[in-house]
Amino acid sequence: MASAPSLEWKSLNLSDPVLKTIEEHFKFKCMTPIQVESIKNFLEKKKDVAAEAVTGSGKTLAFLVPMLELILKRSDPLKKHEVGGLIISPTRELATQTSHVLSEFLNNIEGITQMLTLGGNPIETDVKTFNKNGANIIVATPGRLEDLLTRKIPNFHLHKSLKSLEMLILDEADKLLELGFEKSINTVLQYLPTQRRTGLFSATQTKQVALLVKAGLRNPIMVIVKEKHCLNPKSNQVESISTPLALQNYYTICEADKKLAFLVTFLKKNGLNSKYMLFLSTCACVEYFSIILKNLIPEINLFSLHGKMNNKRYKIFELFYKAEKGILLCTDVMARGVDIPEVNWVIQYDPPSNASSFVHRAGRTARVGKNGSSLVILMPNEDAYVHFIYSNQKVILELIPELEINNLDQVVAKVRKCQLKDRTVFDKANKAFVSYIQAYSKHECHLLLRIKDLEFGKLATSFGLLRLPKMPELKNKVINNFIPVEIDFNSIKYQNNEREESRQKKLKNYLETGIWPGQIKNKKGLKQTVAWADAKQKKLEKREKRKKKKELRKQMELEGKAKEKKKREQTFSEAELNDLAKDIALMKKLKSKKISKEQFDMEFGEV
Repeated sequence: MASAPSLEWKSLNLSDPVLKTIEEHFKFKCMTPIQVESIKNFLEKKKDVAAEAVTGSGKTLAFLVPMLELILKRSDPLKKHEVGGLIISPTRELATQTSHVLSEFLNNIEGITQMLTLGGNPIETDVKTFNKNGANIIVATPGRLEDLLTRKIPNFHLHKSLKSLEMLILDEADKLLELGFEKSINTVLQYLPTQRRTGLFSATQTKQVALLVKAGLRNPIMVIVKEKHCLNPKSNQVESISTPLALQNYYTICEADKKLAFLVTFLKKNGLNSKYMLFLSTCACVEYFSIILKNLIPEINLFSLHGKMNNKRYKIFELFYKAEKGILLCTDVMARGVDIPEVNWVIQYDPPSNASSFVHRAGRTARVGKNGSSLVILMPNEDAYVHFIYSNQKVILELIPELEINNLDQVVAKVRKCQLKDRTVFDKANKAFVSYIQAYSKHECHLLLRIKDLEFGKLATSFGLLRLPKMPELKNKVINNFIPVEIDFNSIKYQNNEREESRQKKLKNYLETGIWPGQIKNKKGLKQTVAWADAKQKKLEKREKRKKKKELRKQMELEGKAKEKKKREQTFSEAELNDLAKDIALMKKLKSKKISKEQFDMEFGEV
């Protein structure tokens, strides 16, 4: 456990351009504990570092500063195409942000260049950029880096450029492993020189991270920096917690049908001049709530971002980064490492799918000593989550003062009006609701947050649904507290003329023939259209079935090989059997005194 004193940056023997950038651009006079411990071990003790610190504690400077120092103080300066520093980040947003921070330093440093390489962009662009400009520091996502190293590209040899590597950084290492990048990381490690400094940074340590530490680091120093909370309300003792001291964590208990109305009331009362991040459970929820929230609060500056947006994510991230006020609706793709200035509130519309994500979500505010607040909206069946998150993650939640919600009917009416006006919104509403229920059923805390405890009728009201969608989770359920809209749903039109024209043609065909275009006839007759939720469920079941078959086949192959090996070990060759028969015959002759002991020894081979 590291507990470093406050030290000023100028107390270190840093290069002038590095120190100048810290003082002028970042305006940090003193180092954070994680920065003190990491830099000291990297530079003074020349050790590998496995660092764990609360989110928002300044980990980016903790590895960028020593990396730049090692490159600047080389006896032989790096050539154009020699890579001295490599930073691997789990997401495009985090990699982009790290690249931005590095750019601030390189603006004051001559002769050192960097390249940002991300999945989703044409690999040819990266190859062309590197061949033309070179790069002394590369910031990359793991999949793209693996591709650049393993793909056979004419006149491109990145692995040779990495022979001069001074430092490798694995940023948000637990997220790298959680997202399934273990294979990519192991592949990359095979191309790197063993004589290098390695840093592994994360807000949480897991068993997988511990294994990665053993595989990729040489005699590492473990640096663990926790913040202290003044008091544990149960034990009346000061304890380590997982969130910064400057972060106030709140919760509220809200009936399922009032969640959206509560959110609207909270935003209006708290002020639309603040900067918010609203975390939702699925991409479909982000798309739907972005539309209806803009209709409910037209004056709000709204942004939305999720993992399926690909290249569009960069532009939205940049816009929100630079914005002075507004709200960003997002999934957990924005929960890790991303540092956005002056976020006042982080609102978690639902508890995240795993406990560690709670800390990472909340950590998007109150970064590097600045104040901030987080709020999680819980339903009555989720009240035990308050104790769970304290026991599991050492996060103390305080109950926020109650808000008077008197706009429920008005909010639901406005949301339904949006759907009646445009069938696109109607489609998105149903998809968001289905995705929410399915995500809830896969929650890490499923023993605590049980799908059978959900009040489906109230949830559907909160989503402003016009009717309940067909889905397995609602089959044979008695749904209370939901009043569907009595209309002909075929009358809801798309505002997009092309989509509406196509739908009308299909509808006309259906009314005339009873068959919706796209339905397929099989031996039994007409194949019925399958509900979206059912189709997805069947797809997941098929995938799981294939996976089990594959595992069973693999197990059978291993068992077969083991049996074959055992059989081979137990089988004698023909020559061995002949020798054995001769030995037995000799022993019988000796016993019946047909040969002497001397003759037996001679033929048996003991003489």
